[in-house]
Amino acid sequence: MQRFQLLLLFLLSALTSPAAKILIPMDESSQKNHLKAYGIAYHLLTKNEKMDWLLNYRGGSFVCDYFAEVENECKIRDVSFEVIADAKYTAILTEIADPDANMDIVRLEKAPKIAVYTPDGKMPWDDAVTMVLTYAEIPFEKVYDDELLDDKLIKYDWLHLHHEDFTGQYGKFYAVYHTAPWYIDDVSRNESMAKKHGFQKVSQLKLAISNKIKDFVIGGGYLFAMCSATDSYDIALAADATDICEKMYDGDAADPAAQSKLNFNKCLAFKDFTLKSNPLEYEYSDIDATNTRKVAFTSDYFSLFTFSAKFDPVPSMLCQNHTTTIKGFMGQTTAFNNRVLKSSSLVMGENKSVAEARYIHGDLGKGTWTFYGGHDPEDYQHVVGDPPTDLSLHPNSPGYRLILNNVLFPAAKKKPQKT
Repeated sequence: MQRFQLLLLFLLSALTSPAAKILIPMDESSQKNHLKAYGIAYHLLTKNEKMDWLLNYRGGSFVCDYFAEVENECKIRDVSFEVIADAKYTAILTEIADPDANMDIVRLEKAPKIAVYTPDGKMPWDDAVTMVLTYAEIPFEKVYDDELLDDKLIKYDWLHLHHEDFTGQYGKFYAVYHTAPWYIDDVSRNESMAKKHGFQKVSQLKLAISNKIKDFVIGGGYLFAMCSATDSYDIALAADATDICEKMYDGDAADPAAQSKLNFNKCLAFKDFTLKSNPLEYEYSDIDATNTRKVAFTSDYFSLFTFSAKFDPVPSMLCQNHTTTIKGFMGQTTAFNNRVLKSSSLVMGENKSVAEARYIHGDLGKGTWTFYGGHDPEDYQHVVGDPPTDLSLHPNSPGYRLILNNVLFPAAKKKPQKT
């Protein structure tokens, strides 16, 4: 009996020793909750521990040293995990290091500090990013115009923009919603904010905010935007020397020569686009393909590109998933017409049949930006007043995984292979 107890003690010690690892698989068949798995990775980083991200290995799996706390967190959050011996992990690293294997490893080192650009008070839309951050139990802070104009973005590594209009046209909701209490409140709140900071127009305020965000990226920040925050942001930058807002938005007429005065050199992602000058049309420009795409609901999918993990680790990280086919979803800005993309804009996901990009990325200064078309990956056509998506019904959403790839991206540092 004593020998048996000693043997059992030895086996338990071996299993829970620093040499043991916890592997969180991210393939389709093994992981019960892909979204909360990212929360486990972030949680570990907040404890000053490191985690390896195995690019293209079982859907982009995570590995860390064995800690009872991590095992317990996985159990509590219903995240699938495997305890593996050090020798098993060495074999995995050898497999990944094979020059013919499109796999690599990056080390996640520090939890990025996350900010979401959003006003106080609830708006009649749901923000997919705040929903998935909350579901995955990843902490974030809300910032808005006061904080950005006070240069507080320097506190953060990652900034998200969602259903925002940086052109000062209030989402071009005027035709349908200008008598709605929420619309009237939104106009009043933005005009008060502009006046508070010495701007005559909301469009001038939003241009100043856009430039603060651009400086954030140039200085090394990570920008992630969805829906109308993508095209309206670039349009605001391009229109810095002209007035594109009609009287109902800013009190005077738009410059009739505004189109010719756009400066596309100031844009992050787009070029040569044409503004939609009708103030009653629910569209900013021809960047967005929402009103022109001919895609049936049953066939609305886009495909992720497969990048070389060893030579293109950044887009590889951003595209980690358990499938390369993502079901489409609409928004005020649904997709980007390929013909207005700058050559520097890297397409990571597209619907090739209709020449539209859904997921794009680029560098600016020391930082990066990523634009993701559509509003909610699990709500095909979200409209004002719809209830928020219950992510507990979609724990393995590949569309939401793309958001969380971006959240962890700032924590990653390229790590040399070890075998």
